[in-house]
Amino acid sequence: MMIKLVTVGAYGFDAETFFDALQSAEVNTFVDIRWRRGVRGSNYAWANSQRLQTRLDELGIHYLYDKSLAPSPEIRKAQYSADADAKVAKRQRTTLAPAFIAAYEQHYLADFDPEAWLATMPPDAAIVALFCVEGVPQACHRSLVADKISHETGCSVAHLTP
Repeated sequence: MMIKLVTVGAYGFDAETFFDALQSAEVNTFVDIRWRRGVRGSNYAWANSQRLQTRLDELGIHYLYDKSLAPSPEIRKAQYSADADAKVAKRQRTTLAPAFIAAYEQHYLADFDPEAWLATMPPDAAIVALFCVEGVPQACHRSLVADKISHETGCSVAHLTP
């Protein structure tokens, strides 16, 4: 059976709609690819690591953390600089800066082996969610990871949005 991928971010969801979206998409494996596993603001307390893991466990969804795919603070600086130049707040960003994309691809995806990565998923993994915080998939590195996996393995990708 071929694994299907979905991507999902926290921004724009509340706890109920987020977990409903995962269940509607039939996600059974959830991969957190954030550098820091917390989100600022009480509206997103549900997305902080322990609360998130507890709720996913209640829903029978495997939780995995893969920091190896999280962009380092140094690489995120390229995006923050582009956001500042464009006068765009992180939560309103709709695309990634070319400098960020180039740095992320060079430092993270150049040696990334999608087949080997998929082989690390639990044996019953069928629909795998890649998770970070941005609401717009094209504004987040998770879309770059999903594109690489899809391109090299043929996995389908869907983006869950609020």
